[in-house]
Amino acid sequence: MDFKNVFGYARETDAILIIQGDENSVDKTFFYLTGVDGGLFEGSALIVKPDEVKIITSALEEETARKTGLEVIVANGKTEFEKTIKDNLGGLDSIGLNYSALTVSRYKDVLRIIPDKEFVDVSSSIMEARRMKSPEELSRIREAAKIGSEAFESTVTKLKEGMTESEVSALIAYEMMKLGASEPSFSTIVAFGENASMPHYSPGDRKLKKNDFVLIDFGARYRRYCSDITRTVVFGRASPDQREMYDVVFRAQDESMKTIKENVNGKDVDAVARKIIDSTKFKGRFIHSLGHGLGMDVHDHPALSSNYDFPLKANMVVTVEPGVYVPRVGGVRIEDDVIVKKDGFELITTAPRELMEIS
Repeated sequence: MDFKNVFGYARETDAILIIQGDENSVDKTFFYLTGVDGGLFEGSALIVKPDEVKIITSALEEETARKTGLEVIVANGKTEFEKTIKDNLGGLDSIGLNYSALTVSRYKDVLRIIPDKEFVDVSSSIMEARRMKSPEELSRIREAAKIGSEAFESTVTKLKEGMTESEVSALIAYEMMKLGASEPSFSTIVAFGENASMPHYSPGDRKLKKNDFVLIDFGARYRRYCSDITRTVVFGRASPDQREMYDVVFRAQDESMKTIKENVNGKDVDAVARKIIDSTKFKGRFIHSLGHGLGMDVHDHPALSSNYDFPLKANMVVTVEPGVYVPRVGGVRIEDDVIVKKDGFELITTAPRELMEIS
């Protein structure tokens, strides 16, 4: 999370201004560039130059901000906040803004506060820097993956006939937080039986029955970094059809994952999995991309997709999640998180990948 890395891409600007809105328009780049673990930092700002970072915030977040070791300026009230920004950017001509995270309202505020500047969109530069993870970021993602993996193993031992999807969703969230997660990294998907045919299903009151598929897509957030894992188990004994579906998805994941390393194109990794699935009776039932980047966001950036030309680089973190979905029957998805290495990959999710039959 070295802020200097951003200027390796954003050379066309003198400084970068990250300005926060309310809870619905908080720019995660603020936390990426500061490394701050806690706090909300609504209505705060960050001034980033090639040699320094300044946090402008209220007394509410002062103590948390000072833990970063960066310079902190406490501004009391809107007038003082805006004057502080203006004073600190006064002698500069070109200011970088993260357009992708700015609301129209916040952008208008910037134009009013510093109307005499040339603004440069540095959102792509920030994204480029965020794709390659630092050792500290990798450490946090590994821990998020460890928490998620252990929570899953604990959760499946507690499955009982008659439990609802919503109960299992709550249970795995509890298990993750008990193990050290700050929260789930997204809304957990739990789908029983025929509901597993919908990739973005929302859990409801469907009750667990013997021999159901149980698809759980979940993740832990640890110190602002995410894991993203999917496992599909059978509650009871797997039928030949269920086992066949699982085996196809497992093979697609296993073979495609083996091709991951630096400089391999993501669309070629996707093609390996897609070819395996389409060579079976489940042709056309793999209806999403093979994987995506992972970091502070669950969908951090595109990565493994047939529609995206994306060369992988060392220290990127990506998911690998092939799936097969048959309407009114069910579905299987297996998802793991891996760190791209120069000559291969590091699998950081440890929950069992082979088909589990839960009795």
